[in-house]
Amino acid sequence: MIVEVAYALAEKQSLISLEVKEGSTLKEAIDASGILKQYRQIDLSKDRVGIFSKFATLDTVLREKDRVEIYRPLEADPKKVRKERAAQSKAMQVNKKA
Repeated sequence: MIVEVAYALAEKQSLISLEVKEGSTLKEAIDASGILKQYRQIDLSKDRVGIFSKFATLDTVLREKDRVEIYRPLEADPKKVRKERAAQSKAMQVNKKA
């Protein structure tokens, strides 16, 4: 069956299509794709993985046409960034009124 393995950095993205046997796991597809050799920074003991944007475990059995995704750690906490932006916006509004 055909599956894809995806990994993305800010400046480069990889999508590898490969054929695996029925009953293959997410980990087996990642290993077979060779992506771990291409991106040495991937650490499957720390980095989360999923299928079509839904978190999964390495022992998840794949289905035809699944897209396995390896997620890299976030560089910034989205909640913190949103709060900082809101505080800046509020400060600008106060300054405009003064």
